[in-house]
Amino acid sequence: MIRLLIADDEEMLRSALAALLALEADLAVVAEASTSTDAVRLAREHRPDIAVLDLEMPPADGLRAAEEIRAALPTQIVLVTRHARPAVLRRALAAGVRGFVPKTTPAARLAEIIRDVAAGRRYVDPDIAASALTEDDCPLTDRELEVLRAARTGASVNEIAAEVHLAPGTVRNYLSAAMAKLQAPTRHAAAHHAWQQGWI
Repeated sequence: MIRLLIADDEEMLRSALAALLALEADLAVVAEASTSTDAVRLAREHRPDIAVLDLEMPPADGLRAAEEIRAALPTQIVLVTRHARPAVLRRALAAGVRGFVPKTTPAARLAEIIRDVAAGRRYVDPDIAASALTEDDCPLTDRELEVLRAARTGASVNEIAAEVHLAPGTVRNYLSAAMAKLQAPTRHAAAHHAWQQGWI
């Protein structure tokens, strides 16, 4: 029996997916979560074989939850996403995620992918894999990405500075550089663009 954690902030989708997967004779849904925080907590509590995580879950995201779960447990991860961003795929693979599928995947096909992952194989949606091969490289430095990641929460320059341990003036410089490279009118627009590309 393959024990599953299902995590998605959209209750109707999560409940439907859990119900459909539970119909499979060799799959058992042992926990459901609506946030990335709950996903990590419930994974530690139930120690599922596989966690099926929505990439776009609040308050952080499914990839952050995947990284935390993988750091603490042998649980394998399948990420499900509505917006497949190639850079996120690279981060996910680097974090040890074993499956990467679009939300349009039928439940029966997802069950097959879960079995493959449980057997030690990896599955990446072919369209996502193809776009990953043709995506442009990120033009931002690690520091610029770091301040944009902090800016994405709507934090002030002083709050960002405290979080990344830099002077406010230095943070402003990094934000300005990132905005110029991305041709974004505000730091929030730059952060949103970087997130959409999967760079942060």
